[in-house]
Amino acid sequence: MKTSIWLLCCCPLLVFAEVSEDSITVAVAANFSQPMQRIAADFEAATRHQVTLVSGSTGRIYAQITHGAPYDVFLAADQKTPARLAQKGFAVPDSATTYAVGRLALWSPSKVLAGDGGQWLRQGRFRRVAIANPRLAPYGAAAMQVLSALGLRETLGSKLVQAENVMQSYHFVHSGNADLGFVAFAQLTTGNGLATGSVWLPPQDMYDPIRQDAILLMRARDNVAAKALMRFLGSASAQSILADHGYETISTPPSGVR
Repeated sequence: MKTSIWLLCCCPLLVFAEVSEDSITVAVAANFSQPMQRIAADFEAATRHQVTLVSGSTGRIYAQITHGAPYDVFLAADQKTPARLAQKGFAVPDSATTYAVGRLALWSPSKVLAGDGGQWLRQGRFRRVAIANPRLAPYGAAAMQVLSALGLRETLGSKLVQAENVMQSYHFVHSGNADLGFVAFAQLTTGNGLATGSVWLPPQDMYDPIRQDAILLMRARDNVAAKALMRFLGSASAQSILADHGYETISTPPSGVR
């Protein structure tokens, strides 16, 4: 089976064709789009289910869900957003599970970050720094915490280029619209090390841990395929993919998924 992938647009509601219970629509935070494509492919190969992926910022997906978007499972880039959905009745209580812990990275296509990235930021010898919207994207919020820890939040304010999510932040740098940018470390790894350029990993005590939760959405509370995918996130296959992409792996089976 072939996994379908959609990029989340800015309209308040997406319209999907009716699908069978064997087909599920999974909303996934932008930072996790690439590994989730591999996980979905393995899941489809191991089951008779079909997966459609929709990728966007955690905040944007939250808004879509609360406006009735027909998603079955949500893989967020934080823990607070899935918890809010459960509290408001949009997700199945006790179905959340931490599927990964992400790392923030400052990336440049050149070799300028071979040393201390914090020092490079202080020197300010660049035009623009890309950063995901901290109100919508947990990786953007983490980046702002790093800038605050470095005492540069105000100093670099005029040089920040705001993206909607970390995928767009990556593209701003890749296209040359920014000299460097804060992205998810997972976006830079190939399974065989760093893909290109140079990277600085801010010390993890500079920002809150980026624990990422998945949750079963209310419309899929009796959906066999959706529950199977939630369990599959803790499989050896999925955990191996997570490690390949630079995530810390965590397997905590959700009590609300049977």
